[in-house]
Amino acid sequence: MTLQILTIPCLSDNYAYLAHDPETGDTMAVDVPEARPVLAALGEKGWVLSHVLLTHHHADHTQGLAELLAAAPARVIGAAADAHRLPPLDLAVSEGDTITIGRETGHVLDVSGHTVGHIAVHFPASGVVFTADSLMALGCGRVFEGTMAQMYESLCKLAALPPETIICSGHEYTQANAKFALSVDPGNPALISRAKAIDAARAAGQPTVPSILADELATNPFLRAADPGVQANLGMSGQDPARVFAEIRTRKDHF
Repeated sequence: MTLQILTIPCLSDNYAYLAHDPETGDTMAVDVPEARPVLAALGEKGWVLSHVLLTHHHADHTQGLAELLAAAPARVIGAAADAHRLPPLDLAVSEGDTITIGRETGHVLDVSGHTVGHIAVHFPASGVVFTADSLMALGCGRVFEGTMAQMYESLCKLAALPPETIICSGHEYTQANAKFALSVDPGNPALISRAKAIDAARAAGQPTVPSILADELATNPFLRAADPGVQANLGMSGQDPARVFAEIRTRKDHF
C-alpha cells in the first residue's frame, strides 16, 4: 500500500482514520469524532497532520475538528453540497473530483443516502476507500436525509470497486449488524462463519473494522438485494433489487 492507514477508536463506537504517505510525510485525518485520540496517534507515530477529510456533517464525525486544528493546523476537505453545514472548508469537492495526499490521488464519490452530501473517497493505488456511514461492515447507515433509491445507488457505486478494496467505515456496529444479517440471510455459510469470527473478535476486545469489500459482497445483506436466496427469504423473489434493499433497510430500522 502507498498510504499507511491507522484506525483510531473514538467516543463509544466511532472510528477516525489517519492516512499517511511515508515518502512525503503528508497525513490526512478522516473524520474527527474527538481530537485527543487523533492527536495521540499523531504523536505516537511522529506524523504531522496536513489534511482533514470530513465525510459528512454529523456531529459524531466533526465535533473534534476545532480542537484538532488548534493543535495541528491542516487543510480541511469536505463536500461542496454539504459546505453550508460543515465547518469552514479549504477545499470543497464533488463526485468526480480528486484529492491528493502525498503521492496518491483519491477519487471522490457522492454516496448520499444517510445524509445528502455524504462523500466517500477511494484511493485505488492503496486499495482503500473511506466510506464512513454509507457502506459499513455488514451494514449501511440509516437513511436519514436521502431516499432509499439514493442509498441503494450509493452502495452500488461502492460495490463496483475492486473486491480486494479495504472498507474504512465509521462505527463499530458489526456484531449487531451480523445478528440482523442472519435474520435476512440465515443459510449463508460465509455469513455464519463471519458472525462467529466477529463474536470472537469482540469478546477479545478487537475491532472488526476495517473490512474487505469481497467479504461485504458475500455477507452484507444490503449488498445482496439481488441474491435469489435473500429475495426468497423476504418473500420478494424476482423483484427489483432496489425495492428489496428498501425492505431490508426498513426491517433493520425495526430490528
